[in-house]
Amino acid sequence: MTDLTAGTATPPIRRRVDITSPEAQAAIRRRYRAEARFKAYGLLAILTAAVFLTVLLVDVGTKAFPAFTTHSLQLDVAIPNDLVAPEQKNDPVAIRTADYLPVMRDTLRTAIPGVQGRGPERTLIRLISTGAADDIRERIVANPALIGTTIKAPLLLSDDADLYFKGAGTPIVVRPSRGVATPSDTSGSITITAPGNDFSENLVSVKLVMAERANALLADAERTSRSTAPNAAERAAELRKEATELAARANDRTAAETLDSRLPSLLVGINGGLVKISQLAADRIEGDVLLPLSSTNESQAGNWRILTYTTPESSRKITDLEVALLERFKANAQVERSFNWRFFTSGDSREPELAGIRGAIVGTALTLIVTLILCLPIGVAAAIYLEEFAPKNRFTDLIEVNINNLAAVPSIVFGLLGLAMFLNFFGLPRSAPLVGGLVLALLVLPTIIIASRAALKAVPPSIKEAALGVGASHQQAVFHHVLPLAMPGIMTGTIIGMAHALGETAPLLMIGMVAFIVDVPGGITDAATVLPVQIYLWSDLPELAFQAKTAGAIVVLLVFLFVMNGTAIWLRKRFERRW
Repeated sequence: MTDLTAGTATPPIRRRVDITSPEAQAAIRRRYRAEARFKAYGLLAILTAAVFLTVLLVDVGTKAFPAFTTHSLQLDVAIPNDLVAPEQKNDPVAIRTADYLPVMRDTLRTAIPGVQGRGPERTLIRLISTGAADDIRERIVANPALIGTTIKAPLLLSDDADLYFKGAGTPIVVRPSRGVATPSDTSGSITITAPGNDFSENLVSVKLVMAERANALLADAERTSRSTAPNAAERAAELRKEATELAARANDRTAAETLDSRLPSLLVGINGGLVKISQLAADRIEGDVLLPLSSTNESQAGNWRILTYTTPESSRKITDLEVALLERFKANAQVERSFNWRFFTSGDSREPELAGIRGAIVGTALTLIVTLILCLPIGVAAAIYLEEFAPKNRFTDLIEVNINNLAAVPSIVFGLLGLAMFLNFFGLPRSAPLVGGLVLALLVLPTIIIASRAALKAVPPSIKEAALGVGASHQQAVFHHVLPLAMPGIMTGTIIGMAHALGETAPLLMIGMVAFIVDVPGGITDAATVLPVQIYLWSDLPELAFQAKTAGAIVVLLVFLFVMNGTAIWLRKRFERRW
């Protein structure tokens, strides 16, 4: 009886799942809500990342756009017969060493006649780049028969003039004439009278600007008075005194005003010339002629106008005379906008309009070639040995741990290693692609080893076992079967590692690739720089035009990175195998 009872199997306990009670339904709803929240959080994270990426790309692209265009003056350049001696007209050295400054000066004088004096002539010369004469020189060297002829040539504008046409200049407000204005002379300091008080509207505008300046000075005085600086009280008193004087002048709406560089510039275009106003009254102005007038005849309604350069002259790098000359060139349809090929074909320069990235691109290519030649075979060979041939012991475990740790070491440490070993110990040339490639190879090598080992592990063991089963040696099984199947993954990891190396700056700064390099490198031992370092150098320069150059170089670097990562994705999709 006991045995029978002991041998009887206990039936399994069946639990009833409750899915219909209110408590169970509430739990299911809570689970669904949690899943919905998780999906919403994931979607929100993706949208946030997309917004930040879009803002970054739009901001960089907007700032970089001016770097890809340039402005030049399309003028007739007369090449004099006496540029070089008659017997040297076919000598490239004589043509290169000739003085082209008089040629540029005469060309600009012809384009805008009547500009006289050393000051205005120097202003004219400043409008064009120093590279404009070099372009003419190279053109004549290529064709000496141009000496003694007149050619149509583009003269590259300076960086400030170029930025003016790209929207970095002062806004110009034009008010047409309302009556008769009579100039006293055609050049020098002149007086223009208008019996109908036609300048009263401009006088009121100047008074309003002065009132705004007075309020700004009072606010500045209040901030200064709260400062703990030693001379804060004296400075605040000076600001209040200046604000009081300005307010008094602004309240006297009928008194004449003297215009300085801190007020908007007012100019009168009359009788084909341009006059900068220095003193303004309702019926009279006094000023200096910037562009000569054709005559002193009374100008009827519609023949003269008031131009207001809203940004004060002291707050911009380009002067009123330069603005007037540029506007005259623009009115004569002599300004041409074109794609800036020089940005891709020239090396670095201290002049923003002449600076290019060709030297940096060539230096980057040479550095990456050295990096690839070194790190790819060494990295793949190390991965094959560790994965397929190395014995599993403490020594190999230590090597694997160190490889993983090296992949996480800050890049500047590799730069310090390159400085100590390659430059100081081995004496290799500083700022050379050879040294840069060696340093970046050390940086990328752990990444390639790890990626290659992962690709080898992804190959099914049955492939190697099948090769061994039909009589292949271990080496033949690895190199004839496993390695070809793992090669797409190895190439993907290599390209990603090279893209990582392309964006590195810190290790290259440590080995001297931060030097100012004008010439394009011709080999791996020549002095060179790379795109990330070129971006770093330009970002630290004060000229406004280099900001666009910096953004343009960033766009080029991003294009390289996108191409390399896109190639890696294509290789993975093209050769991917599903086991």
